[in-house]
Amino acid sequence: MRLHFVLCLAGLVTTAVAAAQQKKIVAVGLSPAAVEELNTVAPGVRVVRVESDRLPSEVADADALFGTVNPRLIQAGKKLKWVQTYSAGVESYISPELQNSGIVLTNAKIIQGPQIADHAMALLLALTRDLYLTIPRRPSQEWPRGGHRPVELNGKTAVVIGAGGIGMQIAQRASAFGMEVIGVDPKDISYTSFLKEVVPPDRLDTVLPKADVVFVSAPLTAKSEGMMGPKQFELMKKGSYFIAVSRGRLYDSAALVKALDSRQLAGAGLDVTNPEPLPKGHPLWNFENVLITPHIAGQSDRIGERRMALLKENIRRFAKGETLINIVDKAEGY
Repeated sequence: MRLHFVLCLAGLVTTAVAAAQQKKIVAVGLSPAAVEELNTVAPGVRVVRVESDRLPSEVADADALFGTVNPRLIQAGKKLKWVQTYSAGVESYISPELQNSGIVLTNAKIIQGPQIADHAMALLLALTRDLYLTIPRRPSQEWPRGGHRPVELNGKTAVVIGAGGIGMQIAQRASAFGMEVIGVDPKDISYTSFLKEVVPPDRLDTVLPKADVVFVSAPLTAKSEGMMGPKQFELMKKGSYFIAVSRGRLYDSAALVKALDSRQLAGAGLDVTNPEPLPKGHPLWNFENVLITPHIAGQSDRIGERRMALLKENIRRFAKGETLINIVDKAEGY
């Protein structure tokens, strides 16, 4: 009996030690099935699904956090080593508390690239092929063929501001349409067959006059905010197009309105605005050649699949102490 008691006690102690050595990840916004699946990745990691109101208490003994972070959670999470966001943009998460901590921040910048690039091209094609004029006529069952002036993309030039996980996929698609693509990015970009050249942001003004379309796909940082201002819209080629799919605060809305009103631009496709949502009565609603979608470019039938693959790989790496994927430079903001 005594031996049985000792063995049971030893088993309980072993179980307790194993539990104490497990790394705990608290996750918000994931389904029970997703969390169950994530818990099969690494025996040394336990993922706990929590509601937002329980986060401060649950994060107290957590090693990592999935979904969101703010100064209150950083203060509560004394053991936090890693925060994984579900979005590409992280400007709303980066605080002095996070920047000054040893917490590693990772984002979902690459997994959102395909669908956002598709959306950017859809906005451009709807403008250049006059679909914004023809599609609304369907309810009236009209068949007018005159007056259309579709624009061919082959041979045109695209400037992609932000040649990262999303911008690269836009560049790839634009190149496939026969466009010459110029990237604007602060990082050195390795040679790719679909980028004619890459210039740093301080040379943006030198390439804007060449652009038949400007795509904005850069992250929002202190340096990138407002980079498309009045001067930049004036530099754009007359009859060119403007497509924004990252953050609305990268461009000056009033300057865009002026460029559209003067017909400097042939049209604009906006999945992001400033402010969001775009209020009723805003001048941008008045232009027939401005297509506005409610920040939905990141949605896709495959985003959940890619997000799970990213989370699984990062959990595996976290368990082994390896370098995580998509680490954000907290000082730079992306």
